[in-house]
Amino acid sequence: MAKTLTSAIGVDLGRYSLKSVLLQKKGGNRFVVTHFASLPVTEAAERTPEMLGSEIKALVKQMGGSAKGCAVAVSSPGALMRIIEQPETPPEVLRDALRLNGTALMNQDCKNFVLDCVDCDASAAGAARPAPGAHPSAAARRYLVAGLPRTEVTQLTESFTIGGLGNVSNLQLAPLVVFNAFEFAQPDVFNNQAFFLIDFGHSSSTMMIGARRELSLIRTAEFGGKSFLESLCGLSGESSETVLTALGNEDEVMIEYARMALMALTREIGSSIGFYEGRREETISQIWVSGGLARNATLLRLLGEELRMPCQPWMALERCELNVSSSRRAQISEEMLDYSVACGAAAQLLNA
Repeated sequence: MAKTLTSAIGVDLGRYSLKSVLLQKKGGNRFVVTHFASLPVTEAAERTPEMLGSEIKALVKQMGGSAKGCAVAVSSPGALMRIIEQPETPPEVLRDALRLNGTALMNQDCKNFVLDCVDCDASAAGAARPAPGAHPSAAARRYLVAGLPRTEVTQLTESFTIGGLGNVSNLQLAPLVVFNAFEFAQPDVFNNQAFFLIDFGHSSSTMMIGARRELSLIRTAEFGGKSFLESLCGLSGESSETVLTALGNEDEVMIEYARMALMALTREIGSSIGFYEGRREETISQIWVSGGLARNATLLRLLGEELRMPCQPWMALERCELNVSSSRRAQISEEMLDYSVACGAAAQLLNA
């Protein structure tokens, strides 16, 4: 029998920064952060395995510490994430079927992808399963299909070796790790309510709807911190520094520009919630926000006003005890919002 892990490293491979945490599990439900690191990286047209490997090596050195397990979350424009409906099928069989005939099953050729499939309905608490031998309907169950191009997985594996991460046992897509991290951070909400998550990235954001452990909808919006700032600069004619200062000072004109910049996003969030509530007897009463823009109180207030519901930031590290050096305690307290993906990756490995 494999020995249960008591410590794990979680790594968040973002396109503009790398982050890592070392998480220890003590007792049944205690988690302790002992080491962490963040490394900004410059966007490259093509990041070679050698480049990423050297960045990972620098991140690991900065973090310090060691663990027997490591989980990596990767953000990639080439990633595949889709919820499809199929008659009840073992995930490993569905994975092979998608690889062989993805065009027919979900209108996308998957031959060159490394895929994984999860039964969304089986993950929900109390999900009803068809009786043995019963003939399933044409849309009996919903499956989450996720994958990365095979060449990218090969390059990542090479980068891990160069960077000194020889113990990677989980490689996952960052948006899906956000969903798992929310379970870790807010178990009562995750298990008992319908919820809407939005994770703000640099150039795009991921929106997810879940209810009682079940992932019901996942979408990517072409809106992030970069596009928000560019919209404000374009509308006001001011520099990014001036825009951010004015927004922080609650300048009335800049507030109205911010409303205009958020208009397309709030419309998409509202339509996603309306679509979900129209198909399910569920009501979503709160937006849970993570990512870089979640630290902007003015933006959260405007989102809440436009959507007519509260927008609440959440952090996976709030669930953890902090046992870092006194010289770095202030830093991690200030940057807690940035480590939810890395923390969620490590926590999922420890709870496996």
